[in-house]
Amino acid sequence: MTVSIEKNRAVWTIILSRPEARNAIDPATADALYQAFIDFDRDESAAVAVFWGEGGSFCAGWDLKQASALDNDDFFEAHNMPTDESDVPPALLGPSRLALNKPVIAAVAGPAVAGGMELALWCDFRVMEESAYFGVYCRRWGIPLIDGGTVRLPRLVGEGRAREIILTGRKVTASESLQIGLAEYVVADGKSRAKAETLAHEIASHPQICVRADRRSLNHQHGKSVHEAMTYEWYNGREALFAEGIDGAGRFGKPSNEN
Repeated sequence: MTVSIEKNRAVWTIILSRPEARNAIDPATADALYQAFIDFDRDESAAVAVFWGEGGSFCAGWDLKQASALDNDDFFEAHNMPTDESDVPPALLGPSRLALNKPVIAAVAGPAVAGGMELALWCDFRVMEESAYFGVYCRRWGIPLIDGGTVRLPRLVGEGRAREIILTGRKVTASESLQIGLAEYVVADGKSRAKAETLAHEIASHPQICVRADRRSLNHQHGKSVHEAMTYEWYNGREALFAEGIDGAGRFGKPSNEN
């Protein structure tokens, strides 16, 4: 089994486990990873997911050893790809084109390179270990970014920096990632999963209608004018305000034993 799920109350840890291949993704693993995140999104008891790679690697991207054995027809069949441009195809790496309703935190150990970097970018934010690193290493083999890298990276770090990282294909360390906004936390080696799960439980402890409404507003502000984005924010947040916010305001006014 290359993908497994460990559940702790409202937090699911989705584990990628192909350590012999540095957690590179083959078609069966992509399908399993896709289904795991679909199951998480549909389960009413689940609130936040942590995405972690077992064995000291987050993900080395697409499994190039397997890909090298495919001809064009095999490729389209193995990955369930349409042969024309009539529809957006499924992602080579599984979930990276999914628009989930709930947050996902990447816990990054070791390499998160090529498509592995794209999977980490797909997550809401990233916890990296000190020795972890990103990099568009597929640059070396003529493999383009086709799982969201050219879309998400510039939105996180700015277009100029994204161009430099993508075109050079160089290594981006955890310390640099923290500095440029590619990671939100850097922790000691071996601690990324624990830190991500702690953060996930913190998020899961909040009223979830509100959490998901604010996350939707963040996701939908891209490409909109300030007026359009604020209009969306109001109508999107209105449900949460009346579903949870008014009650929460009432609790705020009551005496509490909290410091």
